[in-house]
Amino acid sequence: MTSDTSPVEPGPSPVEPVETRWGILATGDIAHSFARDLALLDDAVLHAVGSRSLSSARAFADEYTTGDTRPRAYGSYESLLADPDVDVVYVATPHGRHIEDVLACFDAGKPVLCEKALTLEAASAQHLVDEARRRGLFFAEAMWMRLNPNIVRMREMVAEGACGEVRQVRADLGFVAPTDKARLWDPTLGASALLDVGIYPLTFAYLFLGKPAHVSAAATLSDAGVDLNGGATLRYDDGAVASLSWTQVAWSDGRASIAGDGGRIEVAGRMNNPRGFTYARYWESDEITVPVLGEGYAHEIVEVGRCLREGLTESALLPLDETVEILAIMDEIRAQVGSTTG
Repeated sequence: MTSDTSPVEPGPSPVEPVETRWGILATGDIAHSFARDLALLDDAVLHAVGSRSLSSARAFADEYTTGDTRPRAYGSYESLLADPDVDVVYVATPHGRHIEDVLACFDAGKPVLCEKALTLEAASAQHLVDEARRRGLFFAEAMWMRLNPNIVRMREMVAEGACGEVRQVRADLGFVAPTDKARLWDPTLGASALLDVGIYPLTFAYLFLGKPAHVSAAATLSDAGVDLNGGATLRYDDGAVASLSWTQVAWSDGRASIAGDGGRIEVAGRMNNPRGFTYARYWESDEITVPVLGEGYAHEIVEVGRCLREGLTESALLPLDETVEILAIMDEIRAQVGSTTG
């Protein structure tokens, strides 16, 4: 009997996760929120930022420099998109600019996560979706609420029958918009409380009830024709009803609920970024809390990175067809109330 004393070859080293190199297009408030959450992740990095002002880009890059790693700063969107090392672009411009900015990304061969609302109306959103599919590029709307772990858990529970047959959804969101932010007041810049705020209650209802059979809406308009304060009732063929409200002129409670014949889920404000929820049935209730990473944007960053590593051009959790369908509902609401934005 002989023994093999030859040296044992080491096995393959564990594969380190590939870092997704993000470029951020624009440097407004939402870009800062995104960058803060990006810094929490090990498999994603802020590689570059682009602004129409080089000084703004440099200040942004300085703020998110970690150790010796400083994001590249570009004084134009074109320069950012020309960087061959940018794996994916987060478009953080106002939604009135999204068509031209997303198409510029596509022309540069860049995958895109675009801030909501994707565009001002469904037809242009469908055009962007068609272009992404034609070019084979990843594309998604940054509806981060969909990936909030508490919303994900609510959807699982509703699908499992925790509320029985869902018959009623309520959702509200509102704040007082600062008067010095032109994008919130100027219709030429895409101002619309529905597009900016109401999209969350509407998406919440859609997540649990789907596309409504009938929509009835009302709103207060500014002198420039911008919808500032509104609400809508959605009716469904199975008898369910959703009651939604949104505003940029009042500090509303920002709460939401899902009710059926077997139970109820209650969400405290802000309903678009919950840190927990209450599940009630009969005279009993439980507090359920699922941890949220950072400000909540990290979960969409993780999902986009996963899709890119797996070679996917669309995310099942951020479905493009549903993005367009929700925009079509907003088209109908804005037509009913007479909004002139877009």
